[in-house]
Amino acid sequence: MDLINDFRDKNKILALCNLIKQKSKKPLNIMEICGGHTHSIMKFGIPQLIGENINFVHGPGCPVCVMSKSRIDEAIKLASMDGVIFCTLADMLRVPGSKTSLMRLRSEGKDIRSLYSPLDILNIAAQNPDKKVIFFAIGFETTTPMTAVVIEKSLNLGLKNLFFHINHVTVPAPLRAIMNDENVQIDAFLGPSHVSVIVGSDEYKGLANEFKLPIAVSGFEPLDILDSILNLVSQHENGSYEVYNEYKRAVKPQGNQKAKQLINKYFSLCDFSWRGLGEIPQSGLCLKDEFAKIDARKVFDCSVESAGENKACICGEILRGRAKPFDCKIFGKICNPQNPVGSCMVSSEGACAAYYKYTKRA
Repeated sequence: MDLINDFRDKNKILALCNLIKQKSKKPLNIMEICGGHTHSIMKFGIPQLIGENINFVHGPGCPVCVMSKSRIDEAIKLASMDGVIFCTLADMLRVPGSKTSLMRLRSEGKDIRSLYSPLDILNIAAQNPDKKVIFFAIGFETTTPMTAVVIEKSLNLGLKNLFFHINHVTVPAPLRAIMNDENVQIDAFLGPSHVSVIVGSDEYKGLANEFKLPIAVSGFEPLDILDSILNLVSQHENGSYEVYNEYKRAVKPQGNQKAKQLINKYFSLCDFSWRGLGEIPQSGLCLKDEFAKIDARKVFDCSVESAGENKACICGEILRGRAKPFDCKIFGKICNPQNPVGSCMVSSEGACAAYYKYTKRA
């Protein structure tokens, strides 16, 4: 099987689109949780292929986008300290804080590095024993096991100068927060791919039963997404609310047990403040107390006073599924990839970045 070309077969794509059009008799609002799905949906022109009854609602599935301004300000404060090498993933460098960004701070001479692999930070710490090396770790359950591996290796190597600022978050909690909004208009979820490889498709059964809406775990290719949409349409028309695992070639019902064990070994659930969603109880992960000596939020002063969000930017509303990028007055004008005002334009998984790239800013 060709995992690219076989899932982009034109005839199969058009056949599935026709089936969706035939079966969708009433409007269906589908929230794609993952930012990667947003980009695939826009890239392949899926909204134009499946008819007017299907409306895509963009969710909080971009780890860079959901990072609150206070967390960005904490990163900037730590990176500004003398004797620090600050490391994170590349997209984080461009997210605006209250006064500046990590990218601008780096241009002013601070040692701020973007990592291709989190494991690279082990060599950085070993080669710079006189520096405090801080890893600003982000991501959903997808990247959390990688951070756990780095922590384990760091402890085994006895590195005393490597610290971790943990910003990992989970998927189910923000979805519950969105669904508990009295103004919510979501009929189905397109479940995330990479996250589900770790947590498993069974993770969403509680959500499906609690809110009585169907969920389809989908891959990223056109046929993946269209098959998942067809299932959601069928369930919506029939009034059922099951979890459908379209992505069985990668996702198992129970997920990756070894990865889950690593997460549970080093992290515990904690409250987390989300951009656009506010503080959601037990929605984030933090280092367990026994690892306080490497916890940057406990070792260093991370207190900050953050400014409010730019009033012209509606990124928060987009992350809640209340608005789309075209609803923003500054989209594609003041706010663009070269000058991002909000985080949804910064990240390669952001909804605004997807609309800007694939819709010709119509």
